[in-house]
Amino acid sequence: MHGTAMETARLEIRDLRRSFGGQDVVRNVSLSLKAGQVTGLLGPSGCGKSTTLRIIAGVDRQDAGEVWIDGKMVAGPGVFVPPEKRHIGLMFQDFALFPHLSVAENVAFGLTGTRTEKRLRVRELLDKVGLAKFIDKYPHELSGGEQQRVALARALAPRPSIMLMDEPFSGLDNRLRDGIRDEALGILKEEGAAVLLVTHEPEEAMRMADEIALMRRGKVVQRGAPYNIYNAPVDLQAAAFFSDVNVISGVVQGALTQTAFGQFLAPGVPDGSTVDIVIRPQHLKIDFDRGGVGPSPTPDHGVWARALVERARFIGKESLVDFRMEQDGARLTASVPSVFLPKEGTALWIAIRRDRCFVFPHRTAPGPDAPQG
Repeated sequence: MHGTAMETARLEIRDLRRSFGGQDVVRNVSLSLKAGQVTGLLGPSGCGKSTTLRIIAGVDRQDAGEVWIDGKMVAGPGVFVPPEKRHIGLMFQDFALFPHLSVAENVAFGLTGTRTEKRLRVRELLDKVGLAKFIDKYPHELSGGEQQRVALARALAPRPSIMLMDEPFSGLDNRLRDGIRDEALGILKEEGAAVLLVTHEPEEAMRMADEIALMRRGKVVQRGAPYNIYNAPVDLQAAAFFSDVNVISGVVQGALTQTAFGQFLAPGVPDGSTVDIVIRPQHLKIDFDRGGVGPSPTPDHGVWARALVERARFIGKESLVDFRMEQDGARLTASVPSVFLPKEGTALWIAIRRDRCFVFPHRTAPGPDAPQG
C-alpha cells in the first residue's frame, strides 16, 4: 500500500529538536512516512527514540521543528494540535488495558458511532487478531501475548492514519514474540496506517520495517532499507549495533593498509592515519593446517593467516570459534553454521571475505556514541 512519489506523506517530521537540562536529547531529526509504510526507529537506550515518538504523539513539545500529518502542520511555530485530535494510534510495552473492562469493551473504548457500528468494528478486529472467542473475557484471564493482541486491536479500532509503537513486543516471551510481531505486521499493513516502530533490537527492526532510521545521541546517523543499512553501515558503531564484529587496525601508507591478511585499500585516507577494518564473524573462512603451509591466496579471500584456537562453543544454529593470530596476537571470532569444535591450541588458517569488509577511520575512544546493550 505504498503511495506514489507524488502522494502526500502520511507523517512528516522536520528538524525536531528537544533539550532537557541543557542537553540535546533530539537533534534535528527529520523523517517522512507514507501510508502502509513501516519505519523502524532504532538505537540504544537513551538515544532520543521515545522522546521523538512522544513529540509526534503530542504528549511532549519540541523546542524547534515541525510535525505534519497528512499535509497539515500539527506542531510547529504557533501551532499545537492536542494529542486526541491527531488521529494517531499508540502501542507501548505496557499493554495498558483497563482491567475492569472486557476484551470487547477495551477494544471499543476509543470508538465513536452507533452501538451497532462499534460492535461490528470490534468483531472485525478480534477476528483479525484471532481472539473473537475471548470477546467477553477480562484482561487478567488472558496470556501476555493475547493481551498484546487486544492492545493492537484497540489501537487500530478508530482507524488511525498513524500508528506509533514504543517497544511493544519487548515484554513478551521469546517463543511468542516472532509470531505476534509477524501477525501484527500483517494487520498493520492491511489497515494501511503509517507505522513508526521504536525499538532497540536490530532483529526486530529488520524483521518488521520497510526502512530503518538508526539513531545515536539524538541524531539519525543512517537511514535506509534493512538490507542496505546492514550491508553498508555508515561507521564502525553502526556495523557493531547490528551484529558482533571483528576489528583489525592498521596504518595507511599510499592509500593502502598492511595486515596479516594482506593489503586493504583505504582511498582518501591520509598517510600515517589509522583505520579499522571491520569484518563480521560469519565472513571469516577457516581451513586446516597442512604442515605449516596455508592455502593459496584468492581474489575473494586474499592472504590466509595462521591462528590458534582459544575457545570453541556450539550455540544451537552455529559454532563460535575464538582465535589468536600467530603473527600479531590479535583476537578474532569466526562463526560456522554447523557443529565445529576444534580443541584449544589447534592451529588453523583463516581468511576474510574481501567483499564483506568495511574500512573506517579509527576512533581513539568509543565515547557516548558507542553501541549499548
